[in-house]
Amino acid sequence: MSQTVKVIFIEKGERKEFHVPEGTTVLQAARDNGIDLEGACEGSLACSTCHVIVDKSFYNRLKTPSEDEEDMLDLAFGLTPTSRLGCQIILIKDLDGLTLTIPDETRNVSINK
Repeated sequence: MSQTVKVIFIEKGERKEFHVPEGTTVLQAARDNGIDLEGACEGSLACSTCHVIVDKSFYNRLKTPSEDEEDMLDLAFGLTPTSRLGCQIILIKDLDGLTLTIPDETRNVSINK
């Protein structure tokens, strides 16, 4: 039996708590549970529409963002010091109880022609 990790989304001020299989990305956990997190590029680091704001108490437990992720975050609406892309956060036991705020707006800047 696979282990689960608790993840908490705050969407439009409402707290929603789920238990998801360990190894799931935040983007997939959101989609699987009806959270409005777009992820237009399907997790390929080509957009910033899965931007989430990580609770400060968890931020330093995350792996350091890659340069590609930082470049995409620069395009995110409402960027904060604890902003990350949900497609890049893999839920592991050390992140049990991870709390994320879903920004009210996203910015989908497509560079495809």
